[in-house]
Parts: sequence; structure tokens; C-alpha cells
Amino acid sequence: MTYVKPTSVMPTEEFTETEMLVQWNKYAQRLGDKGHKIMESLLLINDPTLNGTVITFELPNEGSKLDFESQIHGLLGHLKGHLHNHDITIEVNVNETIEIKRSLNDQDRYNRLMEINPNLDLLRSTFGLDLTS
Repeated sequence: MTYVKPTSVMPTEEFTETEMLVQWNKYAQRLGDKGHKIMESLLLINDPTLNGTVITFELPNEGSKLDFESQIHGLLGHLKGHLHNHDITIEVNVNETIEIKRSLNDQDRYNRLMEINPNLDLLRSTFGLDLTS
């Protein structure tokens, strides 16, 4: 017989969209390092959105959706474990008119994070951080 852990024991901590995006990108990076370039590129096509514990992700076509859904369990496991919330679900939508959004450089990433959290500029100025390396 197998033992099924009761769902009431599973953690359900709250998390922000920024925390989810960080873990999403870490998982994509890990897949790229392992050589799973197709799945990595699917994850980086655009940024998912968060509504409660439902992550909504848009893909450009049905083929991409099938590839993504075949590998979704690994992503869900990663997100549930690192965000400490086992209520997370991913909803995949197909949008044929989607524009591929990619952060091209550090400034673009910084601008995107500033949209999500305007306090980032205060952090940058407080510690004298610079985007150039």
C-alpha cells in the first residue's frame, strides 16, 4: 500500500509575483544548463502573471502548449517547493497574436522589475548600486 500525505499538512505560504518570477527564471536557467533548450525558451517567451495561487502563462501556439504541458510537473514541483505553497496551479493559454517579450540587457530587466516594485530604485540608490559591470 502507498501512503498519501494529507493535504492539510502541505505548506501554503503567501508569495509575491516577483518571488514567483525569480523562481520561474531560475528553473528556466537550470533547464538550459541541463541542455533542455526548447523548454527553457518556452519558459522565457514572456512573463507569467499571478492571480492568487493561479499562474497564467500565454504561449504562441498549440504545439508550444503541448511541449510545455508535457514538462509542467517538474516546473510545478520546483515552484511549490521553493515558494512553500502547494496550492499553486498553472493555467496555459494560447494566444496566436502574442509578441515575444525578452529582456535584452540588464537595463531592460531592471526596468521590468521597477514596474513590479517601484521600491527597487530606493534600494539601488541606498546601496549605491550600478547596472554597468
